[in-house]
Amino acid sequence: MLPPNFAVALKYDQEKNNAPIVTAKGARLTADQILKIAEEHDIPLYKDPELVKMLSQIPLGDEIPENLYVAVAEVIAFAYGLSDKTLQK
Repeated sequence: MLPPNFAVALKYDQEKNNAPIVTAKGARLTADQILKIAEEHDIPLYKDPELVKMLSQIPLGDEIPENLYVAVAEVIAFAYGLSDKTLQK
């Protein structure tokens, strides 16, 4: 079981038409740093402990596996939805 303060960061470039890539992951202090950087850059945070648990098993720099496409697509849609709301203000 993962500690309660564990974070995973993904990078998605829709222009490249690739799957999202795991760019950072870690627990405790590392997780705090990932979250701090995300907040400083207005990157939306999505909390899903089960998804984080699955994503944490993927090596850094690897694309997410096909079995996680739907779950991660929901995260991307969430992030784009927040971006659209921000742009409309």
